[in-house]
Amino acid sequence: MTKKELAIKSVELLKAEYPDAICSLNYSDPFQLLCATRLSAQCTDARVNIVTPALFAAFPTAEKMAKAPLGEVEGLIKSCGLYKTKAKDLIEIGKGIVQNFGGKVPDTIEELTTLSGVGRKTANLIIGDVYGKPAVVTDTHLIRIANRIGLTKQKDPYKVEMELRAILPSNESNDFCHRAVLHGRAVCTARRAYCENCVLKEICKKVNVK
Repeated sequence: MTKKELAIKSVELLKAEYPDAICSLNYSDPFQLLCATRLSAQCTDARVNIVTPALFAAFPTAEKMAKAPLGEVEGLIKSCGLYKTKAKDLIEIGKGIVQNFGGKVPDTIEELTTLSGVGRKTANLIIGDVYGKPAVVTDTHLIRIANRIGLTKQKDPYKVEMELRAILPSNESNDFCHRAVLHGRAVCTARRAYCENCVLKEICKKVNVK
């Protein structure tokens, strides 16, 4: 089986197991998803979803976030961890969107990664979930699963992204990443792979190694 064939089979198996490929962060517009994703670094999505309602009630737009008092933002997001850095980034993200993109969240990886604290992982999530473009969100779950089933041997997020972009169907890549996160949390975890319950076991290199 070629890597492209393996990728297509992986897509099919995960789609059958997790038909609803949705982001676990709560948001109502592109700016809110961008902020929530920045907050999710080294923090659970569940915790972010607890914090963001008050944050977005106070600063719902890029324009308002750009003018937000740093101390107030810090207080609202403190339980997310790394809150001082994240608060500065949120305010700078607001300023960058207002000053450089007319108040609208940009729709390319190149533009998004000019914003403070926004890397390719976050940028891919935005272009995939918001703008419907082909995206590969190199979450730690995706990297782990892609290595275990033999889609890549890379661990560097950028190299994994490039390899998977070349073999995943472009119209399925974003949803595949969401499903990989769900599978990585439930079955193919970092601490232990529950191979007996895994829908990918028939094609998994880790299981079928000779």
